[in-house]
Amino acid sequence: MRLSGKVALITGAARGQGAAAARRFAAEGARVVLTDVLDDQGEELAAELGARYCHLDVSSEDGWAEAVAFTARAFGDITVLVNNAGILHFSALADTALADYRRVVEVNQVGTFLGMRAVAEPMKRAGGGSIVNVSSVEGLAGMPYLVAYTASKFAIRGMTKVAAMELGPHGIRVNSVHPGAIDTPMVSEALGRPVDVSPIGRKLALRRIGRPEDVANVVLFLASEDSAYCTGGEFAVDGGATATHALNG
Repeated sequence: MRLSGKVALITGAARGQGAAAARRFAAEGARVVLTDVLDDQGEELAAELGARYCHLDVSSEDGWAEAVAFTARAFGDITVLVNNAGILHFSALADTALADYRRVVEVNQVGTFLGMRAVAEPMKRAGGGSIVNVSSVEGLAGMPYLVAYTASKFAIRGMTKVAAMELGPHGIRVNSVHPGAIDTPMVSEALGRPVDVSPIGRKLALRRIGRPEDVANVVLFLASEDSAYCTGGEFAVDGGATATHALNG
């Protein structure tokens, strides 16, 4: 029960990586609040796990205040935050509309900033905590046709380090997780059609696409005291995607 006594809020938790993290957290003894904009799926999963659900648009300052207050009423001060919610948009740099760029940044980057800011005081009151920011391999290196997404994920990587420096004296650790190709609906939904991502897996050192559980296990490690001396770090969960460079093969 590595999270016994922890109060955790997970964004984008109705499905995919967020849902996998919620399952692992609940199994490890955390009191969990799931948040999302997919209310039916979020409510159903929360009921299954014995957790609580709160609607949250992560780009909303007022929404964050309400989610933190909801969690405090249900379980007490937040001691673990997983900033997992994110969206993807494909387009060439020259064809990217400002509105689409801002939409991605608002959810991915601003949402993470607002989340960290919202839990700083509750975690200080609680005597410490852990913030896990889900970035991407696109927060470590660029990818064509993902200018907005890559910008937002690099920003998360940088904000993580600033927050780690500022919050460390209060016993609050802040780390970023960088998933690679994971089997979730994100790519297919961004392109508006089903996409077979299995060929990508054959290019990786581990020769497979990642599963949401692969990411959840690393998030669990960072949320728990097993990672008590880890802060400001970058943890790739990518099957070896970032172990090489463009000249390979």
